[in-house]
Order: sequence, then C-alpha cells, then structure tokens
Amino acid sequence: MIPIIAEIEQVKQSFIAALDSATTGKELDEIRNAFMSRQGEIARLMALLKTLSLEEKRQAGPVLHELRAYAEAALDKKYQQNEQAGLQALACREQSFDVTALRYHDKRGSLHIYSQIIEKLEDIFISMGYTVVEGPEVETEFYNFDALNIPKNHPARDAHDTFWLTIPSLLLRTHTSAVQIHTLEKREFPLAICAPGRVYRNEATDASHNFMFTQIEGLFIDKNVSMANLIATVQTFLQAVFEKKDLKVRARPSYFPFVEPGIEIDCSCPFCIAGCSICKKTKWIELMGAGLVHPNVLKSCGIDEQVYSGFAFGLGIDRLAMMKYGINDIRLFQSPKIGFLEQF
Repeated sequence: MIPIIAEIEQVKQSFIAALDSATTGKELDEIRNAFMSRQGEIARLMALLKTLSLEEKRQAGPVLHELRAYAEAALDKKYQQNEQAGLQALACREQSFDVTALRYHDKRGSLHIYSQIIEKLEDIFISMGYTVVEGPEVETEFYNFDALNIPKNHPARDAHDTFWLTIPSLLLRTHTSAVQIHTLEKREFPLAICAPGRVYRNEATDASHNFMFTQIEGLFIDKNVSMANLIATVQTFLQAVFEKKDLKVRARPSYFPFVEPGIEIDCSCPFCIAGCSICKKTKWIELMGAGLVHPNVLKSCGIDEQVYSGFAFGLGIDRLAMMKYGINDIRLFQSPKIGFLEQF
C-alpha cells in the first residue's frame, strides 16, 4: 500500500470520530472547515495527489474521491439530524410549557421617588399628630386666591403664572395652600394637617423649573399659637427629614399674602460642616416659606381671628429630593428614563 492511501484512511477515521462527537451546529461548522474547506485536510490530500506518479494517482485518486463524497454525505446527514433533534426538543418544550411557572430575572417595578419621599414626609407629620389631607387639583379662584388674601391685582393671577381653564374662574391650583381653606371651612379645632400634592405654574421649563411640581403644606390652628410654636415645629420636622438631631434652623423676614408675619426658614446644611456645593459654601440651605396665618384668611372661612390663630409652612418636594439625592435636573422626575428611576 502506498503511503498516501494510509494517510487518506487516517484522515477518514479522524473525520468519523469528530463527526460522532459533534452535537451542535457550531461544532459541525468547525468540522466542515477542518476537513472540507480549501485549507482543510481533503484539499491538502488533493494537492499532495498532484505530486505522485501516474500509477500512484490511479490507486490513490479513487480512494480520495470516495473520501470526499463520503464526508459530504455524512456531514449533510448530521446537519439534518441535528436540525431535526432541535425541532423535536422545541416541540417538547412547547408541549410542557407552563404559563404559571415563575420566571427569574424579570424586571420589577418600584415606588416612584415622589411616592417614596411623600410617604416619608407623611409618616413624620403623622408622628407629630398631624392628619394627611388632600384637595382638588382643579380649583376655583376663591380657594386658590381670594380666601388666601391674594388681591385681584396680584401678579400671581396673571396668565404668565397661572393655568386658567376655559371655564370661568377655574384654574389648575398654583399651591397646596388651597387645601387649607377647604379644611378650615370645617371649623374643627385644634386643627393640624399636612397636604401633599401636585401644583402647576405657567412658566418656562429648565433644569430647575417645571410647569408641574409637588409641594407639601403644614397647617396648625388653635388658641394662642405663636411664632415660637412654628419654629419649634419646623425644626422638629426638618430634624426628622434629614435624620440629624443637631440640625438648626433660622428665620428671615419675608412676604406671603396668606401669612403675617411671613418668614423664610433656612436650616443648617445637613451634608457638610465647613460648607459644600449644596449650601454654596454658606453652611445654610433655604428650604421653605412660613408664617402665622393671616387674620384675613381666618375671616374668609368664618373663623374668629380674635380667638384662634395658627401657623402654616410649605416646601417643594422636588427641591428636597434634588438636594437629598444630588439630582441636577427637575425634569428627570417626569422622565421615562429607566436608568434614573431604578436608582430609587
């Protein structure tokens, strides 16, 4: 036997062994490349055949062509068997598919950051003896402006601040303070409420402003209520919000039509000691407007302002969240960006 015939038989045995062990389409592709391609084993033998003598070619040629035909047929048959096995496995899986089976790694939803913060703020108010109340987002001019001592000529009534509806005297509320009036009309004292909710302002949208945002309002009415009660309540509330017992507050005079006197309340920066980017190196953060309820607000609800007094304060939940979590764009709260929402 001439040497090339022995080599052809060796290549055939290697091909058979590789084909028997192949179970995937990828492995069959690798066998085709190893034996049937232009750089494969059979092509190498064909090139070697050209160097033989005429008599050797007569003996080895038919054997080599038989190997090539055998390899092509065997490989095609294995491809068909592999495809048929895959179809049978798929049919089996479909027959035994259980629609009630638990699927792992599913994406699961969570509470929006708004809901999380509002729940936390409500829990703090409830722990202080307050009741959570809600009010309509579509308000009348009386509840949103008149009863809150906002005069007819006040700039807030202009179209550039307020979304007026086509129905006369109806608007989208510009603050949660309107909920105060609905509650005060019930005249049940002492009264301690918090009112979270969406509010609307007709203004340009940018990284720090939006036409819709959220506020939370606190209101307390009783006899002999003083500014000292307000400061103590706000300090206790903010210490619970930021979980810092040593948090301090300070008050600055300000003007709001529905309180007298009105103040702006700052708190010591809960994120630093010596000053940071959040407090702009001042060690103080401006957080909310507050004050003693204006006598005209009490009178508009039929309450004797000589007997009862109270305080109110409110803050923007969006700004609180941006500050607490380092969010630099208020528009993200209404965005559908999963990457942003998954952080919370």
